[in-house]
Amino acid sequence: MEDLKRIPPGQSTTRDFPVLHTGPIPEFKPATWDFRVWGAVETSQCLTWDQVLAIPRMKIQLDLHCVTGWSKLDTSWEGFTLKFLVREGIIKPKPEAHYIMQHADYGYTTNLPLDVALQENFLIATHYDGTPLTPDHGYPLRAVIGSIPGEKSLKDVYLWKGAKWLRGLEFLSEDRLGFWEANGYHNDGDVWREQRSSR
Repeated sequence: MEDLKRIPPGQSTTRDFPVLHTGPIPEFKPATWDFRVWGAVETSQCLTWDQVLAIPRMKIQLDLHCVTGWSKLDTSWEGFTLKFLVREGIIKPKPEAHYIMQHADYGYTTNLPLDVALQENFLIATHYDGTPLTPDHGYPLRAVIGSIPGEKSLKDVYLWKGAKWLRGLEFLSEDRLGFWEANGYHNDGDVWREQRSSR
């Protein structure tokens, strides 16, 4: 019964980890790959892959909820939170920063309110289930957002709100629609309110 309470309306559980994305899988070249931070921050940055790997990682267990209707419970991830980067002063948002836009390879974008991105359930991940991400699940770096079992105080949104093949975070003073949000998906994407479509 406890597991049933973890499944939002309109969702059913799966043991698989379905692969859903648009476009081809990008090639990873460590020597030229970078991760940018810009916009409404005190200092813009461009991190190398080695610098990203040097950031201390944490482990977290998340329930994932896809807008297409599947949920996968108790997934295990490793990476670092935006909350950690801000707390440690690695990223310093300006007072007017209220949103972020995640930028991925091939121009894919998705947006989040900054207060949601600063939650503990928004992870910038390097590993899944104890091993580095696979290419089809976002290697080398992806954002992932899900539900923390038993934690009711966090806003839970659908999985598309975390970008695979993440290449940068743009801090914004005003909200801007990402790829799927501009193509009919709900801008908030709250899983418990079934905010799948903007129509």
